[in-house]
Amino acid sequence: MKDRSAFTFTRRGFLGTTVGGAAALAAGPTWAAGKTLNVLSHKVHQTVLGADADDLMAAWKSANDADISFTTFDSNPLQDRLFREASLTETDYGVGYIIDNRPTSEIASLFEPLNDLTVSDPIEDFDDIAHGLVQGMTVDGNLIGIPVRHATQGLFYNEALLEEAGISAPPTTLEELVEQCNKLTFTSKSGTPVTGMILASDLALFPVMFARAFGGDFITKDFQLVPDPAAMEKGLDVLRAMFESGALPRSYATTKNDDQVTWLQQGRAAFTVLPFARYAQLNNPEQSNFPGKIKAIAFPGSATLAADKPMASIVEAWAMVIPKNAKDKALAWAYIKEVSSKRVTLGMALNGNGPVRVSSYSDPALISKNPLAEVEAMVLANARGAFPPFPEAARAQATMLEEVQLAVIGRKSVKDAVASIIERVTPMMPA
Repeated sequence: MKDRSAFTFTRRGFLGTTVGGAAALAAGPTWAAGKTLNVLSHKVHQTVLGADADDLMAAWKSANDADISFTTFDSNPLQDRLFREASLTETDYGVGYIIDNRPTSEIASLFEPLNDLTVSDPIEDFDDIAHGLVQGMTVDGNLIGIPVRHATQGLFYNEALLEEAGISAPPTTLEELVEQCNKLTFTSKSGTPVTGMILASDLALFPVMFARAFGGDFITKDFQLVPDPAAMEKGLDVLRAMFESGALPRSYATTKNDDQVTWLQQGRAAFTVLPFARYAQLNNPEQSNFPGKIKAIAFPGSATLAADKPMASIVEAWAMVIPKNAKDKALAWAYIKEVSSKRVTLGMALNGNGPVRVSSYSDPALISKNPLAEVEAMVLANARGAFPPFPEAARAQATMLEEVQLAVIGRKSVKDAVASIIERVTPMMPA
């Protein structure tokens, strides 16, 4: 009979890293080191740590006689797998990556409280990590995760297309954005049909951003559902009008996040909303038809937005957690400390990660590579999550998106859609 533990090692250490990609295999056989730390993450978390000669964790691996075996999934499957693993009697995974809108009290209880560790075995200059991100990983007074990445949304635009359409500067208000999107729904001189803006229809952040542009929201941090229905209606009215004018593509209902990247790179769309960290990818000369011409600013609020209520962009943050049932928590914490260090945080930022340390944004190396560092830091100051975590959050988001899509494509009035969001999501809200 085959040894079960050997089978588990092979499946997770070899096939698991196949899911994660060839980069993990390039690091060398997992049995070369004295021990292995198994990590559950998104592919991006592995990628930004580098590989081979550029492996940011090389010194740590040597010092700890350890290798790192990544198993990677897309965001939602990753969270499902992480929570299942943490619910077992014991798990082979020492570290998992969690999204900030997932840790309810019940989920948070699956992970090791880290408050005491930050004192007895502290992370380098812990106060340098953005306080808002730390607060997002503090549940019922317990710090359960150390922030590692944030994706703060900015408004990207193709400067070449704006110039071709006679537009000298990007918009400063939402109204100007709509006007420019309509003007940029045209056929470019290269013969490419251009749509003013492309947005994925399956992500709540976009309708929430448009509602916030008018001072509204979907769910506030103190769990008020659609606190200003009129503002939500105004936001959806804008999206619907853009769809009707062609400034949003006819394929809006099936548009995905990856489409936003490729359409902007190919010059098929003039504007989109993406994390600032996408700047390098969007301008990569090997992928983009417009290297150096795709730029970004803060997403603008409406001209009617009160001066004392600044536009709050969406930020999504990831953090590293240790399952309570993990086997080697000391090795897991050592990994988290190293990944959280100033050196590795900056290195990941230079590889396209959204840095969680305030000091990273003033580093000359990052500024020279990422000209958006200053504007990103400014937007992050007012940014907040699309909605707070609660048990029915995923179903509430899906319900909201159903109604938004019906409103945008004209199958339901905006007013009725907003009323339906409130009616259908109310029973899902925490007591």
